[in-house]
Amino acid sequence: MRINEIIWLDAIVDKLARKHGVDVDEAEEVFDSKPQFRFVEKGDRAGEDVYMASGQTNGGRYLTVLFIRKANGDALILSARDMANWERKRYERK
Repeated sequence: MRINEIIWLDAIVDKLARKHGVDVDEAEEVFDSKPQFRFVEKGDRAGEDVYMASGQTNGGRYLTVLFIRKANGDALILSARDMANWERKRYERK
């Protein structure tokens, strides 16, 4: 899957830092690390579905990033967090 641009909303940036300890740079590094993409659910708008990207940051942290893939190929970030143990096992089997 190709992502053109990453879209950040201020409220999401604040939530990720406060709730999950994830900063913008780390989440963006996931998209640069050959992530595994997984379809999550159909979006409210045609052509805009929710996906999960699982990957590793430059610092070695394993993250899961949830995003809406817009019709133009941009990614609107919804959340980012450390991978759960089962997600990491799945990711490492790739």
